[in-house]
Amino acid sequence: MTTDVALGALAAAGASACYEVSYALQALEARRVQLYRTVQVSLLARLVRRRLWLGAIALAAAGWPLQLLALSFAPLTLVQPIIALGVVLLLVLAARMLHERIGTRELVGCGGIVLGVAGIAWAAPARSDSHAGPLALGVVLGGLAALVAAPYVAAAGGRALSASWLVVAAGAGDAWAAFGAKLLVDELSGDRWFAAAGFGLASAAALGAGLLSETSALQHYPAARVGPAVMAMQVAIPVLLAPVVGGEHWGDTPLGGGVLLVSLALVTCSGFVLTASRAIAGLGEHERSGGEPPGVGEIGSASPLESAP
Repeated sequence: MTTDVALGALAAAGASACYEVSYALQALEARRVQLYRTVQVSLLARLVRRRLWLGAIALAAAGWPLQLLALSFAPLTLVQPIIALGVVLLLVLAARMLHERIGTRELVGCGGIVLGVAGIAWAAPARSDSHAGPLALGVVLGGLAALVAAPYVAAAGGRALSASWLVVAAGAGDAWAAFGAKLLVDELSGDRWFAAAGFGLASAAALGAGLLSETSALQHYPAARVGPAVMAMQVAIPVLLAPVVGGEHWGDTPLGGGVLLVSLALVTCSGFVLTASRAIAGLGEHERSGGEPPGVGEIGSASPLESAP
């Protein structure tokens, strides 16, 4: 690992710490407001009046320049999995702050994520300051944008919303923002300031929409379930599509990229192992105001989320 890549990895670790501490604080505050059955802007209107939630958002904002710095030194293929390491910190915080029990399944999942990230770090390709053309970008980013927008389109049309869409929309928003950060850094390296600003604004919009979906999901599921599910998407999607969108060449890595694929699968599967843990499925809900939660769902449940009366 070169000095530049090491600096990028360190910056990514700093961004990860900011994101995950922020995430745990957001989970704590989301549970203290009235439960909603769908994504509503009024939920954020309630949260912005809470100082701890605003502090959490400020901490997440502080992680964004660290992520951009990381991408200026290291490839997207490496930066995203390092950011995913923060799920280990999230589980520690969930146990300390949100009173969610962490058992053997969670420890094994964390170990898998650490090993997968180590494999990706060993086999990561060189950083590229180029990216795909308009057609490929349009297909990938357009598809992710459709997933991000799906809960809002369904809510606007008064239709029932599958519980899984909140988490999917949040993960797609984070994946879009990861690509946006990479594209922003590429444009800045070429002194294309207007394009860089456009990608920056679009990334902010994707993060904002994903944030609302994720905050809504945190009212229904423990943080230690939502976080790993979103993490799996925000790692798997950018890394798998980095050769297509980010101009990164896996063929130059050891074993022709095979180590990258195996390591990525390990990171992603370990994340899903964490989300499947029944030991923490319904814990940590006592922080919600108004007593017992009216029915905490399972990620992937087919039951719809309906508008609150």
